[in-house]
Amino acid sequence: MKIIKVKNYDEMSEEALKIILDVVRSKPDAVLGLATGSTPLGLYAKMAQDHKENGTSYAKCRTVNLDEYVGLDISSDQSYVYFMRENLFKNIDIKLENTHIENGKADDKEAECARYNALLNELKQDVQVLGIGSNGHIAFNEPGTPFDSVTHIVDLAESTIKDNSRLFNSIDEVPRQAFTMGLSNIMNAKKIIILANGEGKAYAIGELVNGEIREEVPATILRNHPDCILICDELAGKYI
Repeated sequence: MKIIKVKNYDEMSEEALKIILDVVRSKPDAVLGLATGSTPLGLYAKMAQDHKENGTSYAKCRTVNLDEYVGLDISSDQSYVYFMRENLFKNIDIKLENTHIENGKADDKEAECARYNALLNELKQDVQVLGIGSNGHIAFNEPGTPFDSVTHIVDLAESTIKDNSRLFNSIDEVPRQAFTMGLSNIMNAKKIIILANGEGKAYAIGELVNGEIREEVPATILRNHPDCILICDELAGKYI
């Protein structure tokens, strides 16, 4: 695992941008694995700025997202499909039909997991962007998730619900389940970028870098990946 320690959030986002641009410029039809939440917002803003100023094109790119809340879709401003359209897709030249995410309102949840797994087998990520939860989860793969897991429904941990509640009007509005790529889906990516900022991520990053590789801290599986880059600020990296 390559580790890039930076001073702050903006520098973290800038380092991530460099990697994304290298991938897209060398392969215009790249498959980009994308994440939601506050961590990648700076990266997405910089991608949009670069597109506007330098003309980097995403017209041939395809995207796959990590996860989506059960019960939410584009009609909800708290859904991840809405998040991606508002924070990235509308600001670059990607075609919406080339963007993919689980259907949070699928009637048959198991069939939706199977559909998404088949899609991921077809569209293997050239680069996958990840954040990390305070408990070491990646995507919505909570502690104890098997390393060989594929797309599945997960009951969110109370710590994750609490972390995500800042984005809702109240904690009671946070969905209790989500669709998520499994750990093996994530590990299929050719390159992985994991981003972390703030002291709240320090324990998880310390475990990721120095802890035993174990399912109790799902992110530790990334140490087995041949091309994984951790970009963290000083606070998140205080234990490494």
